[in-house]
Amino acid sequence: MLAPLLVLGMAGCAPGPRAAPEDTAPATVAVPASSSPTASSSEAGEGETSVEDPQSTASMTEPLTTSTPSQTALPVVILSPGDTGDLVRELQHRLLQLDWFEGSITPNFGDQTQLAVEGFQTKRGLPGTGVVDPTTWDRLLDMTRVPTDDEMYNILRPGPALLATGDKGDDVKDLQARLKQIAWFNEDVTGNYGPRTTAAVEGFQAKREIPVTGEVDQRTFDRLASMTRKPTTDELNNVAGTPRAEGMTLDDRCLTGRVVCISKAQRKLAWVVDGEVRLTMDVRFGSELTPTRNGAFAVNWKSKNHVSSLYNTAMPYALFFSGGQAVHFSADFQARGYNGSSHGCVNVRNKGAVSDLFDATSVGDKVIVYKG
Repeated sequence: MLAPLLVLGMAGCAPGPRAAPEDTAPATVAVPASSSPTASSSEAGEGETSVEDPQSTASMTEPLTTSTPSQTALPVVILSPGDTGDLVRELQHRLLQLDWFEGSITPNFGDQTQLAVEGFQTKRGLPGTGVVDPTTWDRLLDMTRVPTDDEMYNILRPGPALLATGDKGDDVKDLQARLKQIAWFNEDVTGNYGPRTTAAVEGFQAKREIPVTGEVDQRTFDRLASMTRKPTTDELNNVAGTPRAEGMTLDDRCLTGRVVCISKAQRKLAWVVDGEVRLTMDVRFGSELTPTRNGAFAVNWKSKNHVSSLYNTAMPYALFFSGGQAVHFSADFQARGYNGSSHGCVNVRNKGAVSDLFDATSVGDKVIVYKG
């Protein structure tokens, strides 16, 4: 049985503790000097009037020649919800570079931009206000580059071709195998960049609003690589028997031992024992602001009737594998499908399937979460 402190650390479906906002010093208020003399306690007692030398009094009526140095305060806000213009475009693209913003760049500071700013701030221990102050802006500038005009205005131009029709070799095999992982290429992997490979690349590009050329430029390759994994030797050589689970290609790390195998790109979970697929189910993941972590983990806690202390929501059949992140049944996923998202957990909508998974697994079993 785990100690109570460990239970508290895994009580919800979240990416980890949010950093507390930094303490801020109170603003300095400049008080203008009085233009008339005032008796000090050392010169006059309470209720008494100080009698001054006339010459001294006269001097007090002359213009003062000394002044307090002026201070120019930094702007409290650089950008906030409702603002418009090119600076908002720059903000959005810099957040896009760090995967906090997605979609087309616009001149409007709306809800999506505000959420992206909040996520960026809290990730770095800044107050999550959703408003861009000088500290937030400076931190963002340090971590990103200046966007190009094309990037600011969503102008996509194809880059130089890395692979194109007529090419041959291992790089083409890798391309074909990756396209096959996400069901864009259904032929044997040959290493020959022909019409079918070109058509598959065109389809992939059109789906992701990349300039449709049928050639693989850097943008196309980077997007494909982010959605797939390195092909296995069997995949590159069309060797039958690569474990699959209802169209789900398994990561190599899932082929030995007892593994809860979870693919983000395929939105599938498989329960695999020594390479044999025992169960499969649909899953969904966390949002951009509360992402589900990738990597190799283990089931470290099971809670059949769990309720999140962070969100006060039911998490039946919870298998915790990374802090507060767990595989569990989600009534919201069952009702809304992929229109929603979790707070970092792996949601299952088939209650019977996740119940069977809960019964089959043990603390210590591997959990593999991967992009492909």
